[in-house]
Amino acid sequence: MKLDELLKVLNDQVPFNSAESWDNVGLLIGDRSSEVTGIMTALDCTVDVVNEAIEKGCNTIVAHHPLIFKGMRTILADDGYGQIVYNLIQNHINLIALHTNLDVLPNGVNAMLAELIALNNCKILLPQTETYYKVQVYIPEENADVFKQRLSEQGLAKEGNYEHAFFNTLGQGQFKPVGEAQPHIGEIDKIETVKEAKIEFMVPADQRVLTQQLIHKYHPYETPVYDFIPLEKEIERGLGMIGELAQPMSVESFVAHVKEQLKMPSVRYIGDVNKQIQTVAIIGGSGIGYEMTAAKQGADIFLTGDIKHHDALDAKLAGMSLLDINHYSEYVMKEGLITLLNEWLTTDFNGVILASKIHTDPYQYM
Repeated sequence: MKLDELLKVLNDQVPFNSAESWDNVGLLIGDRSSEVTGIMTALDCTVDVVNEAIEKGCNTIVAHHPLIFKGMRTILADDGYGQIVYNLIQNHINLIALHTNLDVLPNGVNAMLAELIALNNCKILLPQTETYYKVQVYIPEENADVFKQRLSEQGLAKEGNYEHAFFNTLGQGQFKPVGEAQPHIGEIDKIETVKEAKIEFMVPADQRVLTQQLIHKYHPYETPVYDFIPLEKEIERGLGMIGELAQPMSVESFVAHVKEQLKMPSVRYIGDVNKQIQTVAIIGGSGIGYEMTAAKQGADIFLTGDIKHHDALDAKLAGMSLLDINHYSEYVMKEGLITLLNEWLTTDFNGVILASKIHTDPYQYM
C-alpha cells in the first residue's frame, strides 16, 4: 500500500477536517509515493519511538500528539525536536498525526477510555453539529427531470446511501420580462404564467458554491429563482463520552478501579470522598472547562487530565467531583488504533501494525 492510499483511508475514517482549527493533523513528514512497509502507533513521536520503528521495520508512525505544532526555525541532528525530524527524514520514516480528529471519533480515544473502565450505555458528551442547506429551486415542469439528472450526476442531492434525493411540488409561476430581458419563456412587458416545479434537496455546506454554479449552468431561465436555507444537525461525532458503571461504587473503589484499568500509579481526586459514583464523563487529554457540561448531564464524576489548582478549587466549591487521570492516559489509543486500522485496511495492507512499547509519559511517580 502506498502512503497516499493509507492517507485516503485515514481521511475517510478519521476526517482530517474534523480536527480543531489550531491542530496539525494528517501527514507531517513523509513521501506520499512511498510503500508502507509497517505501521507503528504511538502517543508521542520521540527519538526512542523512531528508533523502535526502525528496529521493527515500520516506516510509518501514526502518533496521537503532533510533533510539529508551530513553525520550526532549525532542524539540527542533535537538538530537541530537530533531532526527531532529522532522524525521521534520514531513515525515510513517514509521520502521520491523528489528534483531535481521533478524539471526536465515536469509537476514538474517549470511547477507548470508556471501554477500559467498563462504562455502559455510552453516548457522546458534546456532540458536534454540522451546517447543511435545504435548497429550493423553481423551474418549468418540462425542464425539471433533465435539471435534476444533471445535478445528481455532479454528486448533489445525496442522502446516505441514496442518490437523486429530490422532493417535487407542482404549481404556477408568474413573471413579466421587462427592459433588456431575454426570457426563455414569455414576451417583454407581458405577464407570463408557467407550470413550474419547486424542487427541494439537501446539500452539505461545502457544496453550496458548486450547487449555485450548477443551478445557473443547467437552469433554462436567464434569472433562476432559488433559496439556500441554512440548517444544523447533530452528527455522530463529538468530544468526550458519558456512560454508566454496572453498579454504583464508592469513590475509593472507583479510583482504585480506574488506576488498575488504566495502569496508572497515581491520580488526583477533587470532591466529596463519601459520594457514590455511577454516571461517569470522560474527556481524555486536557478537557477542563467542560466539567459543568458533564455535571448538567448527570455525571457523578468527570475524568480528564491537566487539571490546574484554581480549576480544582472552583470545581470543589461548585460541588463537582473530578479525577485527574493525567494527559498520558491517552496512551490507550495505541492498542485501540490498531483494532481500528485492522478494520479499515482489511486485505489492502500486508505489512505489520504494531503499538509502540515506549513509555512517553514525561513524569516519574515517586
